[in-house]
Amino acid sequence: MILYSALKNRISQSILYYLELSVIIVNYNVKHFLEQCLCSVQKAIPGIDAEVIVTDNNSTDSSISYLQPAFPSVVFLSNQENTGFSRACNQGLAISKGKYVLFLNPDTLVPEDCFSKCIAFLDAHPDAGALGIHMLDGSGKFLKESKRAFPAPLTSLYKLFGLARVFPQSRTFAKYHLEYLAEKENHEVDVLAGAFIMVKRAVLEKTGSFDETFFMYGEDIDLSYRIQEAGYKNYYFAESSIIHFKGESTRKLSLNYVRMFYNAMNVFVKKHYGRRRAGLFNFIIHVAIWMRAGLSATGRFIERIGLPLIDAGLILLSFVAMKNVWQNVRPEVEYKNLLLWIAFPAFTFVYLLVAYYAGLYDRRYRQSKLIRSTLISTLSVLAGYSLLPEKFRFSRAIVLLGALLAFFLISALRWLLIRWRVLDNAQTGDLHPKTLITASPEEFENTLWLMKEAGLQERVIGRIAVDENDEQAVGHWKNIKLLAGSFSFSEIIFCEGTLSFKNIIEAVQELPGNITAKFHAAGSHSIVGSDSKDESGEALSKENGYKLSDPYNRRLKRLIDILFSVFSLITFPVHLIGVKKPVPFFGNCFSVLFAHKTWIGYALHEKQLPALRQAVIACNGTPLSSLQHFPEESLKMVDQWWARDYEPVNDLKLLWKAYRNLGG
Repeated sequence: MILYSALKNRISQSILYYLELSVIIVNYNVKHFLEQCLCSVQKAIPGIDAEVIVTDNNSTDSSISYLQPAFPSVVFLSNQENTGFSRACNQGLAISKGKYVLFLNPDTLVPEDCFSKCIAFLDAHPDAGALGIHMLDGSGKFLKESKRAFPAPLTSLYKLFGLARVFPQSRTFAKYHLEYLAEKENHEVDVLAGAFIMVKRAVLEKTGSFDETFFMYGEDIDLSYRIQEAGYKNYYFAESSIIHFKGESTRKLSLNYVRMFYNAMNVFVKKHYGRRRAGLFNFIIHVAIWMRAGLSATGRFIERIGLPLIDAGLILLSFVAMKNVWQNVRPEVEYKNLLLWIAFPAFTFVYLLVAYYAGLYDRRYRQSKLIRSTLISTLSVLAGYSLLPEKFRFSRAIVLLGALLAFFLISALRWLLIRWRVLDNAQTGDLHPKTLITASPEEFENTLWLMKEAGLQERVIGRIAVDENDEQAVGHWKNIKLLAGSFSFSEIIFCEGTLSFKNIIEAVQELPGNITAKFHAAGSHSIVGSDSKDESGEALSKENGYKLSDPYNRRLKRLIDILFSVFSLITFPVHLIGVKKPVPFFGNCFSVLFAHKTWIGYALHEKQLPALRQAVIACNGTPLSSLQHFPEESLKMVDQWWARDYEPVNDLKLLWKAYRNLGG
């Protein structure tokens, strides 16, 4: 264990000579983002005597075996457990030899001149201890955590209650993110974000490195404070920009995030401000935790159970309201209450069923899904209504007007939930975006192949030229704004190669708000991106090419599980004869019905495959208890093929084929 206090002495004793720069990166299960990051780092270090060190915190995504062959000049350290950010940084620092040390997040992209500019700035400012940088999220928007003040209790309270957002230019209320300081100018600041901190080694010899008391969050604030305490200044450097895909608020609605973040702030305050001020901060922490706990509990309830129940209430309310309205329009018509109280719940059930399979209850809300589900369910109800005997009919107008009112009420509810950040909004992108690739012809073919491997080649509709003399593309990369006004697309993949990382980072800042961006470095085997700082990034590679990952296919799979289980329980006398082990079979029916199992699934559980419940029958048609007769490599291959080429109808075929063994 290397504690920061012991490391302070070890730094000066163990370093016999200096390189100019040591880049230290801590990785945990983000191998594709780290791949793109390392590609950009390698383009930024020519001309600098530099080394790159990656400490892997026991990743489960095969990060080391995936990256080490591709980056032989990078030093990889591998931990047997997740030691936390601070300790992993200190491990890299202990073997580093740079005059300057850069602690860099793996989910970043840096331009080619970034390091040389930062080093020149530090050389020109003898009073500087460290610097942070102008950071952008994956959509090119400025990340406010690029510059911050120390977390005094009142400063944190103003941020917690939203006063900083209401008064962004106030030196009192907006102090947390120093929003009154110009984004595009260099400034002396208090806190540097841990995603990018370049520090002079001579300063670390005086202050020590990261305090390992901070497992995650707060370690950058603590180091920034100690740098100032040692008589140096921290600078926000705005003359270069990097992309940081996952900003500070990636999990800001998570109760666990709030607890970890504010407890880290409490550790910091106790350490540097004394216990008296820590008491006030502890009170703020508990206020924050209880507020977030309420939001988190509400969000989980709405996401998992509450939203369909609320929708059901709104639909019933709409039908009842329209029934009363229509009765005033047609007072001569009498509606039997018993009939209506059977019909309205039945209509509501149809609406909810169609909404589920239209994707209305997917993780991210889209207005198009609500429109589609309303139209389909209304037509279905009207079609079923027309087949009823005359004595069971009441009024098509009630159905139509009720559906219309329900649509407006549910739309209003979704708008409120999005405003309160209980639901995610996916209105900025398409479910199946139309993608243009900014690349040379050769780069385009390579990227198209990657998209094909990921099962997403149907998204690609054309190429944006990187050469002004290229007339075979739909437009030129410097004219993307004009292109967006005349050509229908919603996503751009920027290929690094002919274009530099610096070109790409400048271009992404000019994208219209409805266009999302992804990035692909020359020679890499992945494409990465993130629509905003509030969302975890998305990585595309051949590992994404599983049809089983499609939410539509997963819904159909679950429907097959439920229908087959219900049918089997209804027709149970038949299965007493047909199935070899009927008692375990009925047990499996209940397990599948209550979502503990799935009828058809994996033979083995590989982490890189789409997650599934435990299977009754493996996807090769064999009961799990009989799989020991098959080689492990063959089973892995069968699982991958099945997940990649998944079709719901194949589950029905396998159920028919393996019927007698469904109790196994």
